[in-house]
Amino acid sequence: MRIHFAAAVVVLTMISLSAFARGAEGDSLLTKTSEPSTRAEWYDRIQLRGYAQMRYNGLFESNPNLGCSQCDKSWGTGGFFLRRIRMIFSGQIHERVYMYIQPDFASGGQNFAQIRDAYFDLGIDAKQEFRLRIGQSKVPFGFENLQSSQNRIPLDRNDGLNSAVLNERDLGVFLYYAPTEIRERFSYLVSSGLKGSGDYGVFGVGIYNGQTANLPEQNRNFHAVTRVSYPMKLTSDQFVEASLQGYAGKFVINRNPLTDFDQIEFPEFRFGPTLVIYPQPFGLQAEFNWGRGPQYNPETNDVEEAPLKGGYVLASYMKKTGMGAIIPFTRYHFYSGGKKFELDATRHRVNELEIGIEWQFHKALELVTMYTISDRSARNSLDPLNRERGSLLRIQAQVNF
Repeated sequence: MRIHFAAAVVVLTMISLSAFARGAEGDSLLTKTSEPSTRAEWYDRIQLRGYAQMRYNGLFESNPNLGCSQCDKSWGTGGFFLRRIRMIFSGQIHERVYMYIQPDFASGGQNFAQIRDAYFDLGIDAKQEFRLRIGQSKVPFGFENLQSSQNRIPLDRNDGLNSAVLNERDLGVFLYYAPTEIRERFSYLVSSGLKGSGDYGVFGVGIYNGQTANLPEQNRNFHAVTRVSYPMKLTSDQFVEASLQGYAGKFVINRNPLTDFDQIEFPEFRFGPTLVIYPQPFGLQAEFNWGRGPQYNPETNDVEEAPLKGGYVLASYMKKTGMGAIIPFTRYHFYSGGKKFELDATRHRVNELEIGIEWQFHKALELVTMYTISDRSARNSLDPLNRERGSLLRIQAQVNF
């Protein structure tokens, strides 16, 4: 079934590119006969923006061994830490082509550059309600995964859904559809400061490598994903968004050479709902997902296909003042399952409570303080008994430009 699905998407891609090419030919004829010679070149349409984040996690730290390999690697290390330095190059370089390239100059906290996004949106129709996205971009699975780290309130994404795709991205082809009115609504939910996820369509479907971004493909099996999401505007002007998403594929794990190598490729799938009540002024955000995938079993010292589940609930309140917006928040998140991109598909059990506040002094500067109470277990063949509990106060300064 997944093979037929992938073939259908490929055929749709070819048809869309053919339609785009016909439109482009018409554009070129108009250019030769009617466009003025002073028209802007493609490079004049590119915009540059970005943000940088610096953190300190060493205040009131009760257990220096408590860490989070997937989120912030500066837990337990002490000192200041550059979490992200993002530069975003974007623009409508053609009436049917939108470009988006985002490198990160603090990738992994090691201060080396790495491509996060590099994609092109091809407008299939004149209104660009149908878009074909080609390149490396976020996989449309989960609201918080799609939400930019520049807009997200908690300092890190939840383990439950973020464990689906490392760094939220992969290389593939995605088709998005949204009416013009809803595309404008998606844009407003970000630009107004309401912490929207961005425009990933009312409906999205696609195929992607599956091994996650900046890593080579390990098998000949594409992952397939689909998502439906609709932001409603109530008569009270309150925005509410509901989503449903799911994906399936086969993943090749990294195993310890000293353990049994009888299987390295595992089938996996996930599905789950999202509900977002935007902070006007009270906000509530909740997501959950279920599925199956590879997971280390400490009792057998082997990796097995096993069930997984996890999600979170986030409550917030937005107060706008003359000194900027203030957003107190709390989030509880939970995860029980493997993390396929870690050694032996490390078995994780996460229970974490966060209480914090974000101060938006102005558009260029934000400050977040967040107290984290955590109970984390991460078990694989190198450490089959791992479990750490503790708490710490975390601080982040973010500069937007």
